[in-house]
Amino acid sequence: MPDMSSSAALAMTHLVPLAEVDENKVTPGVLGFIVFAVMALAVWGLMKSMSKQMNKVDFKEGADPKAGPAAESKAESESGAAPAEPKAKQG
Repeated sequence: MPDMSSSAALAMTHLVPLAEVDENKVTPGVLGFIVFAVMALAVWGLMKSMSKQMNKVDFKEGADPKAGPAAESKAESESGAAPAEPKAKQG
């Protein structure tokens, strides 16, 4: 039976010249540009979606229930909005 290590070593010696890379000639190339462009488009789409979702959020706060009725009437007069009513529990 032939020695497999010698044939593997012979195969590796033939592949070594293929693995040598000139550091001055390595560039990202077209594939690098395509990957970068896809990532940039993904970030742009996510930012656009996040902006749309943030515009849907209502940041108005209701009156603090612990503050009492005096604070509620003061908050109503300042904001001009009706007080938020608690939702009825279901179930």
